[in-house]
Amino acid sequence: MSPFLNQSKPWVSVICTCYNQGSFVGEALRSVVEQDYPNVELVVIDNGSTDQSIQQIDEFAARHPAVRVIKNPTNVGLNRAFNQGLKLTVGRYVIDLAADDVLLPGRIAKQAELFNRLPGYYAVVFTNAAFIDGQGNRLGTHYPLDSNGRARVRVPSGNVFCDVLDRHFVCTPTMMMRRSVLDELGGYDESLAFEDFDFWVRSARSYHYAYLDDVLTLKRRLPDSLSTQVMQRNNQLLASSLIVCQRAFDTCQTDNEQHILARRIGQFVRKAFYAEQFDLALRFGQLLSRIESPGAATRLFLGMSYVHLPVNGLYRRYRNWQLSRQLKLAGVIHR
Repeated sequence: MSPFLNQSKPWVSVICTCYNQGSFVGEALRSVVEQDYPNVELVVIDNGSTDQSIQQIDEFAARHPAVRVIKNPTNVGLNRAFNQGLKLTVGRYVIDLAADDVLLPGRIAKQAELFNRLPGYYAVVFTNAAFIDGQGNRLGTHYPLDSNGRARVRVPSGNVFCDVLDRHFVCTPTMMMRRSVLDELGGYDESLAFEDFDFWVRSARSYHYAYLDDVLTLKRRLPDSLSTQVMQRNNQLLASSLIVCQRAFDTCQTDNEQHILARRIGQFVRKAFYAEQFDLALRFGQLLSRIESPGAATRLFLGMSYVHLPVNGLYRRYRNWQLSRQLKLAGVIHR
């Protein structure tokens, strides 16, 4: 590309991590190379897959020789795999693409165009997303839409640190990140089981986020997704969440920020209890007590954590029933 084009259309790096997603990885990779943006580099990391993922990736790379492929003999974790790809790329902006998600046409061009207009203290441009199942059927959207296809709810933008502490509001695969911020943070923290909450806390403390009100990604919801793994007894997600909450506590600067974080920690107490990670629930409670006195409901969950009630099976059945009911109401499942 000419120097002028490189300046006006800066390189975007897409890092796709794959673990046993052979049924979907081909579609994910095609959605990258079919973008209409001229300067896109793609790195694919197979993270020790044992299904047909490597075959699908090799066949794709043979048709697209500019694509770089890393093959890990074992699963080294999502964060470390992403960092492997990050070291090979040069783009000003970075997309972290799961191998079962899909970029819709025009996504990279629209996000890069907005990023180019923003000041340097913006770290992330994120968008709305549509949820799909394993067969590609649409299940709804991350933010509900009005008749014009725009979000019907207020989506945080600008200084979002308090919003990051309060709730999970960014649909992770929709993010385009400024590379200089990732470099400043040292990439993803490889000691954690997942990346987004920690990245949001560390980046939103010093940088702003911008919301682009468009559906530009298809996010696949599968039975083994992170949102369901957190219900499992032996999941590592909650332990990582405790580390991030401790870091967030160390970076809070106002009483209001601490109060918001305390409310979020109370939610993690409940999640740890339902996952029967009772010792972890009590550790969340100890952190909460450093900020403010737990409310009555949280004290109840902490008290029950000492008893070690076998609640996980019942809770998982309830959550599965709840999800099924939501899908029926949305018209996705028909009787």
